[in-house]
Amino acid sequence: MPAPVTKVPVELLAALRRAHSGPSAGLDGALLTLSLRPLSGGRQNHVYLWTPHGGPEVVVKLYHKADDRRRVDREWAALSLLATHRVRDVPVPLWIDPDPNLPALGMTPLHGEPLCDAADRRTALQGLAYTTARIQAVPLAGLLADLPRIDSADHYIHRLRGPWPELLAAHGNDRLTPIMQHLLTAWRRSGDGDLLSEPAAPVFSRGDSNLLNWLRTDGGASACVDFEFSGYSDVAFDAADLIEHISSRSIPDTIWTGLLPELGVDHTNHPRFTAAQRTCALRWLAILWKQRERRVEEFTAQHERVELLFSTANPYIQLR
Repeated sequence: MPAPVTKVPVELLAALRRAHSGPSAGLDGALLTLSLRPLSGGRQNHVYLWTPHGGPEVVVKLYHKADDRRRVDREWAALSLLATHRVRDVPVPLWIDPDPNLPALGMTPLHGEPLCDAADRRTALQGLAYTTARIQAVPLAGLLADLPRIDSADHYIHRLRGPWPELLAAHGNDRLTPIMQHLLTAWRRSGDGDLLSEPAAPVFSRGDSNLLNWLRTDGGASACVDFEFSGYSDVAFDAADLIEHISSRSIPDTIWTGLLPELGVDHTNHPRFTAAQRTCALRWLAILWKQRERRVEEFTAQHERVELLFSTANPYIQLR
């Protein structure tokens, strides 16, 4: 089988960028001409499967949302470091094109079924824990050693100490405001923010806990994509952020509690883990509060989740 294209496909990218800058009605035709098929996911970026003539498939990712988070640099650095250490079940980076308007990255594709659709989700999540442990074991170097993951513990703490309380105060007449303020007070009194602000051993982090980025491959492994939020973090926070991500709400706590040792949580970092759980869950409640009228069921479920984690019925507090 021919090797994947490892040189920047300059003409393809130029044509693709022109198609994106023109009328949206012409994009589908351009993609067909370029042998590109849109893929789902990729956050707010454009992701395509490219089938070059006579060569294997390549995933082409255009980073559409411009910001100062260095997302294309993070993903390239993360995939390159993982490739150096021969970590499997992640994309292999092929090339990067740092265009100032629409930077692009090429990588090998991963094929499989969504992890959440797996018939045996416990086994699928054990595979996730195994792959995560291998990723976290890679020594931090270069860019990833200097940048915290996006949506870090410090970022969550900042949002819960400043912007959300201020936003709630501006909505004093909302019937939910006193309830949300009560939960924020409970969080502040818990000392969770102070505990998470203490230093912890840094590890390689994907920075993205969305289960939709995980696949069960033909070989039965759990593989993952999307490394644009990568940086350093710590094991306890990443385990909590994974469990409390809203994409994980369909997974019973009985499965998650059984997986804690495989996710690196033990008696030494359990207090940090539970502090991170409450912090991550409350941060999601703040996000959904802004959309409470449009996403009523999700907001209600998240409110119940936060109440559970702050109660004596919390299934995780007995695992010390």
